[in-house]
Amino acid sequence: MTAAAHRRMGSETSKTRAHLLDVAEHLMVEEGYAAVGVRRVAREAEVAPALVLYYFRTLDDLFLAMLRRRAETELERAVRLLEGPHPLRALWRMTSHPGNTLTTEFAALANHRKTIRAELAAISERYREAQLEVLTRRIEETGAELPPGVTPAVLLVLANAVGRNMMMEHAMGLTARHAETLAFVEDFLQGHEGAPGES
Repeated sequence: MTAAAHRRMGSETSKTRAHLLDVAEHLMVEEGYAAVGVRRVAREAEVAPALVLYYFRTLDDLFLAMLRRRAETELERAVRLLEGPHPLRALWRMTSHPGNTLTTEFAALANHRKTIRAELAAISERYREAQLEVLTRRIEETGAELPPGVTPAVLLVLANAVGRNMMMEHAMGLTARHAETLAFVEDFLQGHEGAPGES
């Protein structure tokens, strides 16, 4: 085993650990994943680099902790939204307005770090299955009607693909044909679930 493997680790419930993750997330959102490093996080948190390594043996461990914490938060948010009176509209809101740029940054980081790619894939699969379970139940409970041949699973994948692609295009300044697509989505939602204020 390496020396890092034998090194004592800080508690996962430590306030200091949570603060270091907050600092790393802020850097990632504001400057991109390349800005996140042990020394930079330590400097921004006003601690010694050794303290960062006390809680995270490697930089990959820091990224993994960030990813896992964000995944838990996003899953809680997804369940909360889908449990509302309009699960189809909630699904579109989640996929087209995820609320931060961390997902995009982690996807970019995954292209360069195998451990992050594997963890992101595993988390995404669990997240999708959890979403599907709640979405399927809520569609049945609310009586929302889907087009023939469109299952909750198909709807989930399509919403994620279209919503996230439009989000990334918008971030690049590309909005051509977005208005037409958004109008189609709104017509679909109203036709199969009703207007936002209806219950």
